[in-house]
Amino acid sequence: MTVTHLFPRRVAKGAPPLSPLLRLLILTQLAFNVGFFAVLPFLAEHLGDAIGMAGWLVGFVLGLRTFSQQGLFVVGGALADRYGVRPVVLAGCALRIAGFGWLGHAERTWTVVGAVLLIGLAAALFSPAVESEVARQAVVHEEAGGGPRTRVLALFTVAGQAGAFVGPLLGALLLAVDFRTVCLAGAGVFVLVLAGHAWLLPQHIPGRSRIQVRGGVGPLLRNRGFLALCCAYGAYLLAYNQLYLALPAEVERAAASQAPLAWLFALSSLLVVTAQLPVTRWAGERIGLRRSMAAGLALIAAGFAVVAAALPAGRTGTAGLLPATGFVLLLTLGQMLVVPAARAWVPDLAEEGRLGLYTGALSSVSGLIVLLGSAATGTLLDAGLPPAVPWLLLAAVPAAAVALLPRRPRPRQR
Repeated sequence: MTVTHLFPRRVAKGAPPLSPLLRLLILTQLAFNVGFFAVLPFLAEHLGDAIGMAGWLVGFVLGLRTFSQQGLFVVGGALADRYGVRPVVLAGCALRIAGFGWLGHAERTWTVVGAVLLIGLAAALFSPAVESEVARQAVVHEEAGGGPRTRVLALFTVAGQAGAFVGPLLGALLLAVDFRTVCLAGAGVFVLVLAGHAWLLPQHIPGRSRIQVRGGVGPLLRNRGFLALCCAYGAYLLAYNQLYLALPAEVERAAASQAPLAWLFALSSLLVVTAQLPVTRWAGERIGLRRSMAAGLALIAAGFAVVAAALPAGRTGTAGLLPATGFVLLLTLGQMLVVPAARAWVPDLAEEGRLGLYTGALSSVSGLIVLLGSAATGTLLDAGLPPAVPWLLLAAVPAAAVALLPRRPRPRQR
């Protein structure tokens, strides 16, 4: 995909082009994911094989990484509301560099936990700052006649998945040396990101007003529609997290190797890069935000059910990898429906001037769900149950989340 493809000059006839700030923020997401996904897909195997962690502990550490990231998004979002995007993004990049460097040298459980927490904290700073500003700029672009905000947010997703496509391939190549080299390469990517943003990211973004950190949490906790959206999104994120926990175990069972894992990640990312914009356009024209999320969650549940249905046959080799491939495809299709819709919904539910806080809270609540759910999933995978049972239980989570969605979005005039 070329830059011209990623950033079309017009989203509709006579519509304004994307602003330079939006282009920078979208490319930021691409760079973030190249560095991040060069490391993360190979972390579970490293923790289990090289460090010797039990399955439940591997699941807990992966959940802890997600929680330290997603769970603290609310802090990063509030800081972005108060201090602006630039200082929060730069601080997060510096912490990510330190975290990857530490993880590459960590050999004991407590050092791994410390490095993982630092890596998650870094994203808890830069991600909500970038995501909330992209959402705000998407609303501005929509009001200027640039088309639905979901298209801008879909471009953001496409850029992230393009990075997620390149990252695992880079990591798989470097893994031939060792895991430490993979971590140092990821840190190197963030060194470049830090330098680029110190140069290009504006000190002050027009139209963004800074507010005090205090206040805003009470109304948020009383916002039942927003909390329902958080829980449904948390169910999606728990399902997505199984790419790093349940999927590696299934790939190992079917292929006696982790080698196909990088290609499955690449398949997922390539599907998003090529199909996200048409899917978002279709969903925006035909089904709206709530139905888009409901359909996405149903597809994700179907992906888990496909693996559960195939496991009793116990097939291995190429045929044994087909259910895992089906899972990745259905999960990715569900993701393409859920993520832009959820992000587009938040500005309609957030208080004025608190978009960073609400964007962070969306990830914090879902991060708590992932922390608890990942430890439970690790226990299930190690419990000696029939192989299909954990996958059936995981299928029930996104299926049940459909009922949690708010009945309809309630747009606010800005």
